[in-house]
Amino acid sequence: MLKIGDIEIKNQVVLAPMAGVCNSAFRLTVKEFGAGLVCAEMVSDKGIVLKNEKTMNMLYIDEREKPLSLQIFGGEKKTLVEAAQFVDKNTNADIIDINMGCPVPKITKCDAGAKWLLDPDKIYEMVSAVVEAVEKPVTVKMRMGWDDDHIFAVKNAQAVERAGGKAVALHGRTRVQMYEGKANWDIIREVKQSINIPLIGNGDVQTPQDAKRMVEETGCDGVMIGRAALGNPWMIYRTVQYLETGKLMDEPTVREKMDVCILHLDRLIALKDEYIAVREMRKHAAWYLKGVRGNARVRNAINECNSRDELVGLLNSLAEVEEEVIVG
Repeated sequence: MLKIGDIEIKNQVVLAPMAGVCNSAFRLTVKEFGAGLVCAEMVSDKGIVLKNEKTMNMLYIDEREKPLSLQIFGGEKKTLVEAAQFVDKNTNADIIDINMGCPVPKITKCDAGAKWLLDPDKIYEMVSAVVEAVEKPVTVKMRMGWDDDHIFAVKNAQAVERAGGKAVALHGRTRVQMYEGKANWDIIREVKQSINIPLIGNGDVQTPQDAKRMVEETGCDGVMIGRAALGNPWMIYRTVQYLETGKLMDEPTVREKMDVCILHLDRLIALKDEYIAVREMRKHAAWYLKGVRGNARVRNAINECNSRDELVGLLNSLAEVEEEVIVG
């Protein structure tokens, strides 16, 4: 069992906090496939402090998602602490996570996200200020470094622990790599050996077998899965089962994929209203369709959908075609 502070997590599989993806509808769907911990997409500290309406809506958590980690980002101590205090007192999140990994320029230009990776002293200062101000456990998600010449992962993780952080999630890529190239699992092992708080490994976990190999090679306490779960919550279920039993469960059928896609859509509609949800669901539907025969034709049509009925009709038609092929 993975334990972060006083929060007990029933298995080693963690859903990564993906921007523009990890809202409550997606998180709950993944949670029902067995994720031990789900992480919300990053939220701006200033958006919280200024009570921005869109930001406030991002703080919604369904009780069924718990335990949940809510991630904040920022570059200034005052607003980061204020935002953390708001999350601590006014949300039902279990864990407060600080983003030190986002590589996009609009975040790093604000001295937030991956920009922190260049200064272990700032990491200590900021994390300790948040830890002292809140009751919930504080964790950090970070990358291994800014670039190949500035890889301070060990010092940075030690700074988090020294500051009172309760866990570190480490993505084995630099900021410069973005999401390209190969993740470095050796640095995950080095960091794990240098700290006493839990370490969650992240990067290049595409299959349940990858997850097991990461645990065996690095000694990490948990495995964080991001892009491999897009349109594929079965990846979470299959990984949990494989880590716990060694059994590799079957891939889902097309009908199973479409049914879960529709469930995800309906949850998104309940969260955001039909017009916005259907447009947002287009990208998710494309992920659910990955590997499905004849998906190119349907994917193009999905990108023109503006209503639930249109989108559901297309998804059902794809499943029916597959079922006819199997019967035939």
